[in-house]
Amino acid sequence: MSLSSSAQGANNILVLGDSLSAGYGIAREAGWTHLLQEELKDTPYTVVNASISGETTAGGLRRIDRVLALHTPAVVIVELGANDGLRGTPLAETEKNLDHIIRRAKAARAKVLLLGMQLPPNYGPAYTGQFRDLFPRLAKQHRIALLPFMLDGIPPEQFLPDNLHPDAAAQPLILKNVMHPLRPLLDRPRAD
Repeated sequence: MSLSSSAQGANNILVLGDSLSAGYGIAREAGWTHLLQEELKDTPYTVVNASISGETTAGGLRRIDRVLALHTPAVVIVELGANDGLRGTPLAETEKNLDHIIRRAKAARAKVLLLGMQLPPNYGPAYTGQFRDLFPRLAKQHRIALLPFMLDGIPPEQFLPDNLHPDAAAQPLILKNVMHPLRPLLDRPRAD
């Protein structure tokens, strides 16, 4: 995976995420972002993984301008919010940060794919429901692509012992989930 700026920035797919995209607890080559690059090996696209374990939407917002300038991506995959939710961050703050990240990516003429997340039920039905709903609301507001739940369909036995992070066996399913909304973005011209 390329981690450097490229003269072919128009063909970069930037992944701005947390441990779920950074490959926490598994070999880098097993992570879904690496598998995405393999999936796109016969295309002009290069995957740039700017994900950091533990990242929050506030951290992503602090970094977005720099990584956009460095990589000039055609597509930005935003996979943030889970750590906000697990920390009980006020939902309005998480939503505001994601809103600004999306706006900045769109201002850089990148197409955006937002990966939705859900929280464990022990956070209570009100908070978990409102958290889940903020992703489709943002996608509709900004008219961007959405994957409602990144970890959809992953069985419990394909999680690490922390029950939060998918293991290596789950990564191809995550890739399949991501490819469904991503593929149409790769077939369309750059955003205006």
